[in-house]
Amino acid sequence: MEPGDGTTSSLVRQIGAVRALEQSLVATSETGVAEQLAARLSEVDPERRLDQAARCGIRFVVPGDPEWPVGLDQLDPAITKDGFGGTPPGLWVKGPMPLTELGRSVGVVGSRAASVYGVEMTRAICAHLAAAGVPVVSGGALGIDFEAHDATLRADGATVAVLACGVDRVYPAQNRRLLHHLAAEFAVVSEQPPGSAPTRLRFLARNRLIAALTAGTVIVEAALRSGALNTVGWAEAINRQVMCVPGPVTSYTSQGVNHLLREGRGTVVTGGAEVLELVAEAGEHLVEEPRGETRPRDSLTRVEQQVIEWVPVTERAQVDSIARLAGLHVRTAEGALRRMREKGFVVLDDHGWRVAPDV
Repeated sequence: MEPGDGTTSSLVRQIGAVRALEQSLVATSETGVAEQLAARLSEVDPERRLDQAARCGIRFVVPGDPEWPVGLDQLDPAITKDGFGGTPPGLWVKGPMPLTELGRSVGVVGSRAASVYGVEMTRAICAHLAAAGVPVVSGGALGIDFEAHDATLRADGATVAVLACGVDRVYPAQNRRLLHHLAAEFAVVSEQPPGSAPTRLRFLARNRLIAALTAGTVIVEAALRSGALNTVGWAEAINRQVMCVPGPVTSYTSQGVNHLLREGRGTVVTGGAEVLELVAEAGEHLVEEPRGETRPRDSLTRVEQQVIEWVPVTERAQVDSIARLAGLHVRTAEGALRRMREKGFVVLDDHGWRVAPDV
């Protein structure tokens, strides 16, 4: 059985790991699954495997341990109809960073074929998160994943990679230096035991961990069939924030993200401040709504603005005409005009009122 098997996860949650294993080994002549499992288990020496891992600086964290990320427990109710998913029986971790520090972390995922736009947006968002002390979690892959990790490190932030292979392996090879650094200074995490190779199914299983370890997931770029969309699906299933960076409508790598937004399945974010506002506690990191460029007329009262709209720029107009067009009493319009003349917004001559030059 592969990690990510929802049936196993459900059994462990209901009857405990020992009884779940015993029940799985009950002979079933119809399928032979138990015999296959027993044969595989006979080749495994758990104590020896844990001892070998410890000598390599790898620890195995299980539910109930002080370091266990409780957010992973929410994966059991999200098991798919075909029995995929669930809380992992444990996590292999290499690196000094405790997983308890990921409570308010943010996942950042996206296309391996990142565009210049995607790279710029990823780096800006992750640098902002790092400056705020928010850890960044990604998958250690090429493209957006690499940029997320690298930008966080360059901003002196904390970042963790969740892998689809064993934490003692390097995949992809191009990210060797990055993954070695994370394993030495922060953490690399996997539910796959040491020595495991990456497979397509294991990448999909990995995605649910990124979603569950974090307070929300930012998706920067993704094509319509991108694996990053799978991470979003898991985030939705366990009620985590889904944050989408919109991309150009002509960009292939933004089609998946834009489609999510069109379906109302994510919140638009255009920078790190907006991400922080969504994942922070209520009242923290509030983003001030952007305002347009201020103009001198913004200082006028509502009535004065109502009047000046009907004062000619080049021609002249009498006060009664301005009052009628503004829908105000002539005395109200007269008072507003005189106040605006003192402020330099309008001028009065023998032919009537007009807007002052350069206003």
